[in-house]
Amino acid sequence: MTVANGSEPKDTGRPTPPQDEVSLPGEANPGAAKPGAASPGADSPSVSELAAGYAEKAGLHRNSAGHVDMLKSAGGVQGIAESILPGLVFLVAFTITRDLTLSLIAALATAAVFTVVRLIQRRPLTQALAGVVGVGISAWLANTTGKAEDFYVLGFFTNIAYIAGMVLSIVLKWPVAGLLFGFVRNEGLEWRKDPERLRAYSLGTWIVVAVLALRLVVQVPLYFMGEPGLTALATTRLLMGAPLYILGLWVAWLVTKPAGEPAPQPSKPSSSAD
Repeated sequence: MTVANGSEPKDTGRPTPPQDEVSLPGEANPGAAKPGAASPGADSPSVSELAAGYAEKAGLHRNSAGHVDMLKSAGGVQGIAESILPGLVFLVAFTITRDLTLSLIAALATAAVFTVVRLIQRRPLTQALAGVVGVGISAWLANTTGKAEDFYVLGFFTNIAYIAGMVLSIVLKWPVAGLLFGFVRNEGLEWRKDPERLRAYSLGTWIVVAVLALRLVVQVPLYFMGEPGLTALATTRLLMGAPLYILGLWVAWLVTKPAGEPAPQPSKPSSSAD
């Protein structure tokens, strides 16, 4: 007799039940799991597992030493390039040509190239597609108003949204730094039971909030200068993007370090970083 997958059944030394003994639909099958019965590995994820999943989805990674991998958490070399180059191309093209439409097309094309590269590499497209959408919205805003500086407006609202979310997390005693770093340190959500750890992670979250707020303090006045402030706005956007984010994340990591934890060492960039 041949089983459903086409292979011959193994000889177990026991008689094979006749065909008429096969359970019919609706009949009890001793070997089958009962509907609704819990099975190993099918349990609902714990709150700690949910926190770990949140951290991973947020892009936080840990290295082989168990510390946060700053470069990889920022998207790796390729991810950083994806966030920087479209804006840089826009600035250079507009500075040279003073043609807003051509400069916007160049920025969109740069973002699209990264998507094609990820397709060729067969890597996740989430970051690249998000970049294309972001550049597309920025280009639409600038093209609609006819003002080159409006290419950077979307970043202001993104920063404000992140600041609001992080401040709210502190008020609700679920600081974002704890949700992220607690996963890396294998603390799960146990840190919430310790007032000292809760305060530390609240402080770490405030540090990230300060980084985002600093962007607004520096860049918004440059935006209101109009085209004369465009070069300075674009330059500060590049410098206060991924580099400042990595620095802020690293400081927050150090500030929230539990007592007795060995001092982390910056991880060396690897060619396999995302």
